[in-house]
Amino acid sequence: MPAAPQLISPRSPRVTAARRLVKRNARGKEQRFLVEGPQAVREAVTHRSGSGPVLVELFTTVEAAERYAEIIGDARDQGARIHLADDAVIADISTTVTPQGLVGVCRFLDTPFDAVLAARPRLVAVLAHVRDPGNAGTVLRCADAAGADAVVLTDASVDLYNPKTVRASVGSLFHLPVAVGVPVDTAVQALRETGVRVLAADGAGPHDLDTELDRGTMGGPTAWVFGNEAWGLPEETRALADAVVRVPIHGRAESLNLATAAAVCLYASARAQRAAGGCRSVTEG
Repeated sequence: MPAAPQLISPRSPRVTAARRLVKRNARGKEQRFLVEGPQAVREAVTHRSGSGPVLVELFTTVEAAERYAEIIGDARDQGARIHLADDAVIADISTTVTPQGLVGVCRFLDTPFDAVLAARPRLVAVLAHVRDPGNAGTVLRCADAAGADAVVLTDASVDLYNPKTVRASVGSLFHLPVAVGVPVDTAVQALRETGVRVLAADGAGPHDLDTELDRGTMGGPTAWVFGNEAWGLPEETRALADAVVRVPIHGRAESLNLATAAAVCLYASARAQRAAGGCRSVTEG
């Protein structure tokens, strides 16, 4: 059991400070954000940045401390402050309907855009006008699963550290570089200058994803630009891209939602980029 004082009152100064991080202004001022649940906290514990561990504080119920003793022990070993708390305290900090007994406070971990470019990425997801935090987090998770090298959230998109974005990423924001606050025109121009082909995903695009794959044009370094959930990409953003590509609808569905379309596009690029070397069998060691 962690040797830490139990936080009885939601009015505790530590609880009050953590609760403020639900607000974007407080997150920006403190350069801290919240992670909730064992999966996200586990990823936070194992993540390292240039300044060291990102998890600085962890609130846990007695039950969660017993159930996730390994996570608690690793967090303590890395210098995070551990606070035992009752259910009322966790509920006061948490932004979920059913808290899982663990809430962590982490340092910001976004990557400078220049560092993303310097790594010569082959697959990038650019969220140009994505306002829904759940969608942003889900696209980040899709990019991680597809093996993307980075994600860029432009200055017109939602805050990376919104609790719903963090939760929807299911820990993926700890897995790959994410640059934030980059103007979309700056992002597109800079990516193109590093040899990346920029594709705008749009349901009304003149180019068909299947045709692009059949033509063999998808195997090089690629950045996909994704737009707003309701109105897609504005014309000025579409004009920045090398091509505007639609995901073909073979059935009767009117359209695909943002996260589904992003998953299809990113996996199409990932498959094309790996095609030259073939696919390793899942039975290989």
